[in-house]
Amino acid sequence: MANATNVLTQGIEINGSIRFTNDMIIDGKIEGEITSEKGKVTIAENATIKGDVKAGEVKLYGKVEGTIKSDRCELKGKSHLKGDITTKTLSMEEGATLAGSTHIG
Repeated sequence: MANATNVLTQGIEINGSIRFTNDMIIDGKIEGEITSEKGKVTIAENATIKGDVKAGEVKLYGKVEGTIKSDRCELKGKSHLKGDITTKTLSMEEGATLAGSTHIG
């Protein structure tokens, strides 16, 4: 399992920090920090995150209340972010909501 993807499905609730190496898909509720040095995290449509997210790549379809730090960040059409973004590359689709500041570069 060279590039295993970790999945937290809808219905799972975690109160605490998550640290991972490979890729992760989150569709549940997390209250705490999500951290990966180079991994990719996909925050799915049903996901609600209250805490900071730090990963190599972040794809946001759901809701995050906290800061995002990544090399690449994508805010998809129905996503909601209440917090700041620090990233090298940002893409934001029409319909995405951002209440915070961005630092790109």
